[in-house]
Amino acid sequence: MEPVSLRFLKLIVQIKECTTLDNQQNNQQNNQKNNQQPKEQDLNQLLKVRREKLANLQEAGKDPFVITKYDVSNHSQEIKDDFDSLEGKTVTIAGRVMSKRVMGKASFCNIQDLKGNIQSYVARDSIGEEAYADFKKFDVGDIVGLKGEVFKTKTGEISIHAEEVTLLSKSLQILPEKFHGLTNTDIRYRQRYVDLIMNADVKDTFIKRSKIISSIRKYLDSQGFMEVETPMLVANAGGAAARPFETHFNALDEDLKLRISLELYLKRLIVGGMERVYEIGRVFRNEGLDTRHNPEFTLMELYQAYTDYNGMMDLTENLYRHVAQEVLGTTKIVYKGIEIDLSKPFERITMVDAVKKYSGVDFNEIKTLEEARAIAKEKGVEFEERHKKGDILNLFFETFVEEHLIQPTFLMDHPVEISPLTKKKPENPEYTERFEFFMNGWEMANAYSELNDPIDQRERFKAQEELLAQGDEEANRTDEDFLNALEIGMPPTGGIGFGIDRMVMLLTDSPAIRDVLLFPTMKSLDK
Repeated sequence: MEPVSLRFLKLIVQIKECTTLDNQQNNQQNNQKNNQQPKEQDLNQLLKVRREKLANLQEAGKDPFVITKYDVSNHSQEIKDDFDSLEGKTVTIAGRVMSKRVMGKASFCNIQDLKGNIQSYVARDSIGEEAYADFKKFDVGDIVGLKGEVFKTKTGEISIHAEEVTLLSKSLQILPEKFHGLTNTDIRYRQRYVDLIMNADVKDTFIKRSKIISSIRKYLDSQGFMEVETPMLVANAGGAAARPFETHFNALDEDLKLRISLELYLKRLIVGGMERVYEIGRVFRNEGLDTRHNPEFTLMELYQAYTDYNGMMDLTENLYRHVAQEVLGTTKIVYKGIEIDLSKPFERITMVDAVKKYSGVDFNEIKTLEEARAIAKEKGVEFEERHKKGDILNLFFETFVEEHLIQPTFLMDHPVEISPLTKKKPENPEYTERFEFFMNGWEMANAYSELNDPIDQRERFKAQEELLAQGDEEANRTDEDFLNALEIGMPPTGGIGFGIDRMVMLLTDSPAIRDVLLFPTMKSLDK
């Protein structure tokens, strides 16, 4: 004869599985419609009740916070995926109670863990009268361990028939109402831990972010690159056009800066004979906040000896295809409803040709600064007195071209004025062997045939110092140790920097950089 609990179970699972919650959960949900907290007095009462429950547990010798471990055999999604082999077997899971339906002597609850969520059937006859009485007092948000047998309800839902339920941590706060989730953007960014609990798509984004970075590492490692680490605190923040953050090192009584780039130290390693190096790390730029900019962000830079910017283009195509295929299972991605095809050869176009294509202005025909200023005025392109011909060409690109580069495009051969660390084109020294990689109208990467002539580099630094003196806070400063390294001798080298955050945005269809940063920069609430 079947045990009483199983006979009772067969009866229960035929009941419609959307019964009323216990009174406290009903009150909580009714007061939290549209992601709003209960009235202050109601919230205070709910919080008081939770603390009283904890105190009662502690007085009864059942303090959940003294538990140090719980052995987990399976995650929720694994149980669902492997149901055929796990049906009828005992498993242990752990996670957060996201809902609870109490029906006298038996209840259903939903447990959420890293991989998803799963329903559990909890009956008094299965776990014992005292344990069931304790379970009925659990709150949404509590973290539990649960042991039981895998089965499927009459409605076809894979579930666990609980044999033991252990309270592992008591939640003393109130989660947002589950049917509306957490939608307030400011709260989502500030309380990412709640965002991850309430929004499965957010958790999926960050799981994919981790996989993207792991896939990048695996690909570069397979190509013979070595991952390294370089200083974040530097005396001279160079390698990019950006204003650095400044700090003070008390022990040495010296002012230091947070790095704005990884470039100059990685090139030192190329000088030292480490022929293929890369670093994935945080860089810091004292600039504004918008949907694509955060003052600290993740940059990946790599340098390869004995190749040039053409080699970097080939590497970029192969890397993007590899990562998309490995993480998403396709080389065709969709961002905001627009398909971007990574399987086709990426377009390669010079800056001059791109400006001519989209603005009708051919900078090959413009020989002097005066001519460049005149055509800029004619076309309504604003420039500053300090801007030279190459700067104005770049302003034309930003004004007329950038937004059109939706499909993968290498924008090549930048003017020397905006490329202080790049090797000049031998046939036309006004331009450099540099490209920027664009998708969705965004700059995704920046690459050079690296400048390895120390005399030319010193002149470039000198020009940057002049810009600095004229008030350009983003200009590079002369780095004497780097110049010394170049004088030791650096081989012909290709280098590139990838914006990891923008890459994650595109591959996860995320609208803003804050959506792919676990803890984005936010203004303090007390300001």
